Formats: sequence, structure tokens, C-alpha cells
Amino acid sequence: MNAVVHIAVEGLTDEYIIRRILQFVGLTCGYVRGREGKPSLFKDLLKYNQAARFANWLVVLDLDEDAECAPTYVQHILPEPSEGMLLRIPVRAIEAWILADRERIAEFLGIAVQNISLNPDTEINPKVTLINLARRCNKTALKEDIVPPLNSGAKVGPGYTSRIQEFVEQSQHRWRPEIAMENSDSLRRCILALQNWKMINIE
Repeated sequence: MNAVVHIAVEGLTDEYIIRRILQFVGLTCGYVRGREGKPSLFKDLLKYNQAARFANWLVVLDLDEDAECAPTYVQHILPEPSEGMLLRIPVRAIEAWILADRERIAEFLGIAVQNISLNPDTEINPKVTLINLARRCNKTALKEDIVPPLNSGAKVGPGYTSRIQEFVEQSQHRWRPEIAMENSDSLRRCILALQNWKMINIE
């Protein structure tokens, strides 16, 4: 096996974050599959597990409210992972990993770092937490992009995904996986698993 890892994710936000993590670990992102929500990704999980018999696959599914803890959830949905399969579960959603770099997300939003939890994995809904933090933002365009318009029925603002991409990839306050993993146990486990997986299966 080589240093290329194919990924399957729930959506574009997840893709940007996972690409950044792979870059940090020293792995190359290959094919990207999914991007159609959690139900679709869950439905195709066994297909990806079969593909992982012949190549490296990383599948990322939010824990949400589906189980009390990630290890139990993994064992339940994929008790026999293939050699090339790594299934990781953000607790309780991948936005917790964004919030875990407290200083940088505070700088990006223009808010005080004290407003951000020391342990984002304990947030019931990290995406809602992130949006509520953006409500405090005094950068009008950024706030309007992330926060859904009043009475619109939308869950996120019209520019939510592009702003997450900006934060993760392009911003001068760029997201740092190496710092975020210190505040998120689920991210730390993901990065350590990838590093160990790289050492065993690739190097």
C-alpha cells in the first residue's frame, strides 16, 4: 500500500477538515466519496469496507446522538473492518474539531477565546455551538455567511461551507490539527490512529 488514502465523508465541510488532517499526518488524499449526508454514507459503509481490502480508506461519520460513545458505535456498525479501513467518529460532530483550536477560531470569528469551551467533545450539537458563537461576531459579512437568516428555516447560513473552507485552508488564522487535538479526544484518537496506521500499513 502507498501513501494515498481514499476518503468517504458526510459533506464538503468534513472533506475540507479531513484533507487538512491528512496533510498534517503526511498522507495524500485520493478519491473522495459520499458528500450526500450521513444516511447515504452509512448505507454505503460496507461497500467502502470491501474496497478497503485493496486500498486505504478513511470513513468519517459524526456520532450525533446515535450512541453514548464512539468506540461502542464503531463496534456496532463495523465489527469487522478490512485491513485498509479506518472508521473515525467525531464527537459529536466534526465542528467540535474546529472548535478545539480555540485561539484560532476565536481570532477568525473576532470573539474572546473565553467564549469557547475547553472541551468541545462535550457539546451536544457542535454545529449549533459554532453558529451561536458566530452570532457574537462583529464582522458583518462573516456573520451573515455562517448564521442562518431569521425565519428562513435554514440550519446554516448561505456561506457556511465556504467559510469553514476558508478557516481550514486559507485564513491567516488557519486551523491547526496539532493544537486542536489537545482539546478534543476524538480528534486526538483520529490523528494518532492515522499516524499509527501510516507507520504499519504504508511506511
